[in-house]
Amino acid sequence: MLLIYTHKITPRLRYTFKHICTNILGIPVKFTTAVDEFIVHDSLKLSYTNKPLGKELHIKSQEVLFEQGITDIEVKVQEWRDTKCFFVTGPKSFLPFDIFAAAFVLLSRYEEFLPHVKDEQGRFPAGESLGFQNKFLTQPVIDIWAYYFKEVLEEKYPDYDFAKRKFSFQALVDVEQAYEMYGIGIMRWLTSFLSDLVHFQFQRIWLRFRVNIGLRKDPYDTFSWLINVQKNAKFKFVFFFMVGNYSTYTKNIRYNKKTFRELIKMVGDYSEIGLLLSKEALSSKKQMKLEKKRIEGITNKELNAVRCSAHMGSLPAHYREMIQQEAKNDYSMGYPDVLGFRAGTCTPFNFYDLDYESITPLVVHPICAQASAFESRRVDVKELNHELDIFFKMKEEVERVKGDFVFSFKNKSVTGKGQDEGQWKQFFRELVND
Repeated sequence: MLLIYTHKITPRLRYTFKHICTNILGIPVKFTTAVDEFIVHDSLKLSYTNKPLGKELHIKSQEVLFEQGITDIEVKVQEWRDTKCFFVTGPKSFLPFDIFAAAFVLLSRYEEFLPHVKDEQGRFPAGESLGFQNKFLTQPVIDIWAYYFKEVLEEKYPDYDFAKRKFSFQALVDVEQAYEMYGIGIMRWLTSFLSDLVHFQFQRIWLRFRVNIGLRKDPYDTFSWLINVQKNAKFKFVFFFMVGNYSTYTKNIRYNKKTFRELIKMVGDYSEIGLLLSKEALSSKKQMKLEKKRIEGITNKELNAVRCSAHMGSLPAHYREMIQQEAKNDYSMGYPDVLGFRAGTCTPFNFYDLDYESITPLVVHPICAQASAFESRRVDVKELNHELDIFFKMKEEVERVKGDFVFSFKNKSVTGKGQDEGQWKQFFRELVND
């Protein structure tokens, strides 16, 4: 156990030390404001204050973890070994930066509570983030800092038996639209048919007829293939189904359609089922509750995993409503079209609500890559290859800190069309079986 001496114990302090010391390094922590208790402790100990008590392991603290509310923090990012950090400490500190204060700023998404320029969909854009602007977005910097801290502890306490964690890999499958042509309803089928006819898409018209009379699988129906791939993988996939009402943004077939319900149940026999919230659910508490009820009614299981669609706007507002709906695990912490670690970590953490200064029960699983990051660049081969290089470099970074590498794609991502036929399937199979 690591005993932390500090002049004031706050929720922010507990939250941050738990993530770095316990979640990442596997070291239980305890806090004290009593000097005598700290002095007699005969195992790992650290003073986190303005000044050291003596010659103990000491990190000079910033004020961030002792404050309340949101202020305009001055952040100056600097180089540190093979990464970057901020909040410089002094010469008496065993680390040149206050990694705990810096980690809290990233984990709590402090910058998303401050005034910022939103994108056209009202979201916090990657370009506004500290990580993007200072070129450390593609590194799990908090985990890297944690291991630097571990080096200091190992040097100070060489006889302590430190826990070892294992690298984990997780693939998420977004099912925004289970089928492109099958089971979509007569009106949608006729509208799509007439559109193909007007644009002289005769091959697609022929494909539609073959799909609907059972001579050809629907182009988006890749579920059997994905389940077969999963059988050779070391982990189970999580399939996130969208069960919202048909709208401009929601194109899935009706949630109460027998074929759709049977598909969800079939996939659920092999993998975990999660809920992909529609745009309407993100703006309506009633709709979010309804969609949760729908997916639980189909699976006959309590919902464990939730994920926001690419339309997620106000992160704290959505998370608070998830908590109200008793959601346990969120898989939305990432940027829809930019690779990187939005919260600076590759380790699951609890959402901290800055408005209420409280640690919530919602566990956030960071996602470093989503399908849109590649789909928007598919035309430009050079740019796509550059993104893939970044993707694999990020995977190496996560492996190095033994973190969780989580990425998402769509069931229709592995359909393969034209010159791309089969390439994404091969890429995905090799990735999950590595």
